[in-house]
Amino acid sequence: MKKICKSITLVLVAVCLVLSIGAIVPSVTGDTQTAYAQVITVGDRGNTVKTIQQKLKNWGYYKGAVDGIFGSQTKQAVRYFQQKNGLKVDGIVGNQTLSALGMKTSGSSSSSSTYSDADVMLLARLIYGEARGESYVGQVAVGAVVLNRIKSASFPNTMAGVIYQRYAFTAVDDGQINLTPNETAKKAARDAMNGWDPSYGALYYYNPATATSQWIFSRKTTVTIGRHVFAI
Repeated sequence: MKKICKSITLVLVAVCLVLSIGAIVPSVTGDTQTAYAQVITVGDRGNTVKTIQQKLKNWGYYKGAVDGIFGSQTKQAVRYFQQKNGLKVDGIVGNQTLSALGMKTSGSSSSSSTYSDADVMLLARLIYGEARGESYVGQVAVGAVVLNRIKSASFPNTMAGVIYQRYAFTAVDDGQINLTPNETAKKAARDAMNGWDPSYGALYYYNPATATSQWIFSRKTTVTIGRHVFAI
């Protein structure tokens, strides 16, 4: 009888040890989540902070080290990004700022074929800033160029990544990306996202009356719509 009790006691001790170890694991591995549900702010560290710093650095908002430490310099870069992109300027990376950075949030779809409301609005702002004087087809074509770039290995693979790539779009450089888009631009964004591509696969577009780059003139033209020449 003593042997049986001793065996039961050993089993219970082993179970307690396993449960204790299991309770420790989440605090060690919690930073490896791929969905960014948390709020990131000053004092935070890890791979999520590194990703934020790298994106801001790529787009010209951040000049510090990509060290995964959210310090005052990172906060200043986040505030600058928020200010330039119509977000609440608080230096805190919540879901809206994450979405604008092209980072998946806990409530966003993991499918590459779907886009969030923030993506629709961002593309509409780009279309409005770049092509609000063009025909509706011309506006959809500008949106299609952005989507074609997302699919291309030569460009970033997110909406925000493509739009905020340095020197990619005049509307970003001169601040017109921050204008409020009208319903036509929003509809054009949705049509482009639904697969309508009047640009015929173009990765570039330009106005030949104002373009100065000889390189862009060397690209193969796919179609001309209004004042824009679309090319690959």
